[in-house]
Amino acid sequence: MVGLVLLLCGCRAHYPVAQETGKEDMAYLLFVSPNVYANQYVTVTLDDQTKFEAKVVKAKKSNRRGTSYAISTGRKKINVESGGKIIYQKEIFVSTQETKIITLP
Repeated sequence: MVGLVLLLCGCRAHYPVAQETGKEDMAYLLFVSPNVYANQYVTVTLDDQTKFEAKVVKAKKSNRRGTSYAISTGRKKINVESGGKIIYQKEIFVSTQETKIITLP
């Protein structure tokens, strides 16, 4: 019985996984929303150049189930759009292996 308890305690998951893997000089973005944009795709623009689609996860599930998007480190200007409307605009700084959570309305 004691062995079973020790085994279960030793199986604890370590997350977020994105911080433990990948290239050294990369940072990660995770997009979350409590209600409106959860489970939808948004258009993300970095520094008015790089554009990609990102899936937004519900805020309470973000610790385990979110898709992280790798970006280079440093100061970034980020715009997030949905339906042609800007819903988030900010300048951020991300460091090596950091996962920055972007909370949308």
